[in-house]
Amino acid sequence: MNQSNPPDNLPVYRLLTGPDDAEFCRRVSAALALGYRLYGSPSIACSAGKTVVAQAVLWPGAAKGDSVPGITSF
Repeated sequence: MNQSNPPDNLPVYRLLTGPDDAEFCRRVSAALALGYRLYGSPSIACSAGKTVVAQAVLWPGAAKGDSVPGITSF
């Protein structure tokens, strides 16, 4: 695998979102097991009685200055 590219044609930057449950934790853990690294702090929001969490992950092979939409610095 080319270390500068994530596997399975996944994007370099991913924002994982979902309910605050074990499945969300498994999705974040799976991304980390693939080689992604946490990017920034997790977020949590509550709306209409539902809690939604988010965690960004970034592929470590992405070089500073690479074109990643919405990201201006690493």
